[in-house]
Amino acid sequence: MKNRIKELAHQYAPEFVAIRRHIHSHPELSFEEHETSKFLQQKLDEFGVSYTAGVAGTGIVAIIEGKNPSSKTIALRADMDALPITEANDVPYKSLNKGVMHACGHDVHTTCVLGATRILQQLKDEFEGTIKVLFQPGEEKHPGGASLMIQAGALENPRPDAILGMHVQPTMEAGKLGFRAGQYMASADEIYITIKGKGGHAALPHLTVDTILVASHLVVSLQQVISRNNNPFSPSVLSICAFNGGYTTNVIPSEVKLMGTFRAMDETWRFKAHEIIKKQATELAHAMGAEIEVEILVGYPCLYNNETVTGKARSIAEEYLGLPNVEDTEVRMGAEDFAFYSQIVPACFFRLGTGNIARGITSGVHTPTFDVDENAIEVGIGTMAYLATQF
Repeated sequence: MKNRIKELAHQYAPEFVAIRRHIHSHPELSFEEHETSKFLQQKLDEFGVSYTAGVAGTGIVAIIEGKNPSSKTIALRADMDALPITEANDVPYKSLNKGVMHACGHDVHTTCVLGATRILQQLKDEFEGTIKVLFQPGEEKHPGGASLMIQAGALENPRPDAILGMHVQPTMEAGKLGFRAGQYMASADEIYITIKGKGGHAALPHLTVDTILVASHLVVSLQQVISRNNNPFSPSVLSICAFNGGYTTNVIPSEVKLMGTFRAMDETWRFKAHEIIKKQATELAHAMGAEIEVEILVGYPCLYNNETVTGKARSIAEEYLGLPNVEDTEVRMGAEDFAFYSQIVPACFFRLGTGNIARGITSGVHTPTFDVDENAIEVGIGTMAYLATQF
């Protein structure tokens, strides 16, 4: 099976590089992936794969039944959406949609899973069980396409025994994969704070409530939430990233707005911290004579890589690519809506190396110069297909 999949991945690689370039040059924002979805449906029709479209909007759930289809179900997931970034690369497949770019590699994820789907459909008489393939919308935007796919029943009928997903990693050379079991990626929640008070002339501060001063104290104070309340062995981050208030040199504004993000690796601490943030912000503002509104928008949960599933996936990947090409990857404080799946089904989310230092392919994700070494596509296609057959 391994050699057969390698042969097919190599055979189909040029075709799927072209598919990746098509998707890359026609990016669509979160929950607006209509043309991408149509394109994928056309390809699935060509490959003879059964699917349901219109799941959570533009999502697709495809089914491939091997021998004894009720014996097990393995799910593969790809995200389809792009980012509101203007591409700066001078390449033939540069984005044709101004201000929209596949700057996080979702074009690669979709292409690799689509390629694996083609191979699995072709070899369905040679492996056991059912493969469920999820092409999901909106990974980059709250509430996350994964959560909506789950609400729409994508993990039911049949429910997967395991789910696999991958993400490009430009700091890892193409041809390599990275795995980490256990807590892998952080939860991500958005913080919105509005501080209100009587504004007035800057020369008469005693007649005002200085909202700028209150907000300044609050930004500093909130740094104690983690340093004095969280277990130091459990990573957590609180960053205030926007401070908006005032418009001139001699007016104390009546309102200041703060925005930030809170990240955690522990779900219990996560929600305890929310309460501490609200309490600390409210009490500080009131002590300084201001009114305050604190909203914490609950986002993606922690991404947990099941130890058994991840250990097995890593062993299969080592068998497919060779031990030197499979590495440990670090805990990441970034967030990913694949985490929603990992809270329900035993999951493994791994990294696909896409960098090439020698060729200058080093730009990070979410930048206008992000690109990949397209040799990684053959690796991604073959690995996903082999993993699906060997679980």
